[in-house]
Amino acid sequence: MSAEPYVPDRGTLDDLRAAVHTCRGCDLYRDATQAVFGAGPDTARLVLVGEQPGDREDVEGEPFVGPAGRILDKALAEAGIARDEVYLTNAVKHFKFQRSERGKTRIHKTPGRTEVVACAPWLAAEITRVDPELVVCLGATAAKALHGPKFRITTDRGRVLPAPDGPFAGRDVLATTHPSAVLRARDDRDEVYAGLVADLRVAAA
Repeated sequence: MSAEPYVPDRGTLDDLRAAVHTCRGCDLYRDATQAVFGAGPDTARLVLVGEQPGDREDVEGEPFVGPAGRILDKALAEAGIARDEVYLTNAVKHFKFQRSERGKTRIHKTPGRTEVVACAPWLAAEITRVDPELVVCLGATAAKALHGPKFRITTDRGRVLPAPDGPFAGRDVLATTHPSAVLRARDDRDEVYAGLVADLRVAAA
């Protein structure tokens, strides 16, 4: 499985955004409402990559517009980064979910490695078009999409590292936690949020 046959070799981000809705590179398109492409200026110096669209993103067709997006907005502001100056996207473009027992609620399900690799041509095309100074990976799935499956956020978060050989080679990358981790945290929520802000300040610098 691969999205490569569906990704235009040339064209702008708008051309990619139009083409992504035709993608059948993996099976996630079957249940998702729509593909959710990145958003932001095509000259952004900073690209932020999350895992996948959530429920609200899947419905609205825009990245980071749900609860995690609100946490990210707050963290970016505290780190001195204007959201409208960064490019936001996800490693996987379709929402992967499972139904609750009653079938009414769509519950997030982490994309598998096969799906992340299949979707990589879209992410590579976005980053190539934007050509940022730094890519920030929000969460383990995004970090492994750029660094490979052996990457561990627990040991290398908050550090600017070069991406290894492959479609992202030569890019400077910083990994941090996904803002959804703040929502999931309980007793240590303030600590998790403070870590996210601290890492984003490194990116800003």
